[in-house]
Amino acid sequence: MSVDHIRYDLLTQQALRAVVRRVLTDISKTGVLPGEHHFYITFDTRAPGVRISKRLHEQYPEEMTIVLQHQFWDLVVTEAHFEVGLSFNGITEKLHVPLDAIKGFFDPSVQFGLQFDAAAEAQKPAVPAAAEKAALTMVADEAKPAPKSAAPRRKPAQPPEAPAAVGPAEPAKQQPAAPTLVADADKPEPDKPSGGAEVVRLDRFRKK
Repeated sequence: MSVDHIRYDLLTQQALRAVVRRVLTDISKTGVLPGEHHFYITFDTRAPGVRISKRLHEQYPEEMTIVLQHQFWDLVVTEAHFEVGLSFNGITEKLHVPLDAIKGFFDPSVQFGLQFDAAAEAQKPAVPAAAEKAALTMVADEAKPAPKSAAPRRKPAQPPEAPAAVGPAEPAKQQPAAPTLVADADKPEPDKPSGGAEVVRLDRFRKK
């Protein structure tokens, strides 16, 4: 199988992240979501550049999902990240999330969602050393012209080798299932911002 040196998968994900950036940028200008639109944003809390409080990091050591709907403030969007203020159990928090750390974006009002493969983006396009060396050797050999004076020598015929015995193929090992984020709805206190943040499972919105 040929190696994708162009990395169409990464180019596609970058283009889709630009969609998320554009949507958040438009909302940051007014601070209000139009119509029934609201966003569920899942991000990797371990990703470089993520800045959240120690309390949130201990509670969500791998990933968390925030909701931008009724109560949020100070939404700032740049080319590389977004910042937003939210309330978690009556405690205000400021989150700094790089766009590359986003794993999912979903708008339930129109059933629009995007999923991003952070593992694929972390991988650098590379050719295995053995294959690269073999390719270079083949090119070098093809570039050398054969000497004109040398006559081709025929190899003596040899009896065909008996086919090697093939045993039953071992079953493929299944990858461990990814951890599922457990729902944890916030309960805001009176006189404090409410509905600003909620941890949910995006599975409930997916069409079956």
